[in-house]
Amino acid sequence: MPENGEISVTIEKGIATITFYHPKGNSFPGKLLRELADQITSVGKNAIAKVIILQSRGDGAFCAGASFTELINIKNYDEGKKFFMGFALVINAMRKCPKLIIARVQGKAVGGGVGLASSADYALARDTAFVKLSELALGIGPFVVGPAVERKIGTSSFATLAIDAKNWRSAQWAKDKGLFTQIYASTEDLDSALQELAQSLADSSPDAMAELKRVLWEGTENWDDLLEKRAEISGRLVLSDYTRDFITQFKSKK
Repeated sequence: MPENGEISVTIEKGIATITFYHPKGNSFPGKLLRELADQITSVGKNAIAKVIILQSRGDGAFCAGASFTELINIKNYDEGKKFFMGFALVINAMRKCPKLIIARVQGKAVGGGVGLASSADYALARDTAFVKLSELALGIGPFVVGPAVERKIGTSSFATLAIDAKNWRSAQWAKDKGLFTQIYASTEDLDSALQELAQSLADSSPDAMAELKRVLWEGTENWDDLLEKRAEISGRLVLSDYTRDFITQFKSKK
């Protein structure tokens, strides 16, 4: 397993599967975020791919969010903004991709992981896929992923996750709020339903799906600018003594 993580892509029977991996809970360093954004954009332009599955490797966490190792090493505002722009690039790549994206959420999603699930057009999950927006506890706040999460589950539910940053919400809670479309008691059931849906979409009209995608994302045309501004906020806050102390204490407990 590559220690710095990797992104892999396969295309079979019109179904493109984009898989991300990092040994620390499928978390994201900045380089991996940019690679994921590039792969989503590339697959979106590939005529062979009709629909996209976005998933992470393994049976554990779906995504632990931002890499704490990289966050603690950010030395200035420019580096901070650049890091959080990685999440902005991924969300905007998913938004602009003309192919429908299905997220496979097999385990816990934290911070940016919730943002990824929210940015998918459809999300299927295991009953173990608890969610949490931990950013406020870190002294940062869920600013970059916020628009995607709020769009998916509404302002009230987003506020619940954003403010109560230390507690997990169950997969059933996430389904009830609209983040997950369905949850399953086993990985086998999850993957069976996922493949059935993906194949059905792969056999559907690409033009009709592209038009549906445009309709689903109407009103987000300003997100290039919006998410950059949000990255600037996070890039500034990550330099605070509060955030550095929190991450240092968290890592010392590992």
